[in-house]
Amino acid sequence: MRFAIKTRPEHTTWERMRDVWVAADEFDVFESAWNWDHFYPLSGDLAGPNLEGWTTLAALAQATRRIRIGCQVTGMIYRHPAVLANMAATVDIISNGRLELGVGAGWNQQECDAYGIPLPPLRERFDRFDEGVEAMIGLLRDPVTNFNGKYVTLTDARCEPKPVQRPHPPITIGGRGPRRTLGAVARWAQEWNVIVPTADEWRPLKDTLLTRCAEVGRDPAEITCSVNVRIDGDVPVEQAIEGALGQIAEFTEAGVDLIVLNLPLDTTPEILRPLAEAVRPLA
Repeated sequence: MRFAIKTRPEHTTWERMRDVWVAADEFDVFESAWNWDHFYPLSGDLAGPNLEGWTTLAALAQATRRIRIGCQVTGMIYRHPAVLANMAATVDIISNGRLELGVGAGWNQQECDAYGIPLPPLRERFDRFDEGVEAMIGLLRDPVTNFNGKYVTLTDARCEPKPVQRPHPPITIGGRGPRRTLGAVARWAQEWNVIVPTADEWRPLKDTLLTRCAEVGRDPAEITCSVNVRIDGDVPVEQAIEGALGQIAEFTEAGVDLIVLNLPLDTTPEILRPLAEAVRPLA
């Protein structure tokens, strides 16, 4: 099993989040660290603070040296895909080739309503997502990209400088939609992330992914399958880790490749050592 951490940038400070990532960088059992792409908190006081994902990610790229970094996952509705491609290339350069490019179709109605960002109906949203991913790959990979979609148009478009990772940073697609999301994973992703509470809910989704891969001729072994496991911040650390280990065992048996450990809200670096010691024998 492989392991990562995720910190929620809600109800916290930049300094505390930075300190956790810098500390995680010292534990090689954690291969990657993730934040999220929201503008409002998703828990507690929804009027509270929430750090923006990509500007934070660029700063964390500079603050760390080893651990891979990513946003789980970027809402395609928030930024034009050409803008996002340029952002991704720059962060990959800043991190010296450590970016994991996490993307999803987007879903948060509250944020869209507050900021006047259109949230299209589900079918259109995924049409836009498919075009956006394809356009980004072209921009990150090719010297010049032309794309004539229904929603995205690129004309002799450039994205320079190119990212360190070639042909592009690994793409993580998040979600569980059986046709559109998993179809996109089969076509483009190097990692699939889904948040489900049990391995029993994950297994049929993996079976569906195998079907989507067969439909497009993709080897599913090329796709890392990751799930998130929450570290409960409302109980003592030892109890929270023990509970997480039970979930990890179930997901391991089911065939998951990577566990993303969702750290408690506004966590501190002190949690990392006991967590690393607990999961290291499983790595």
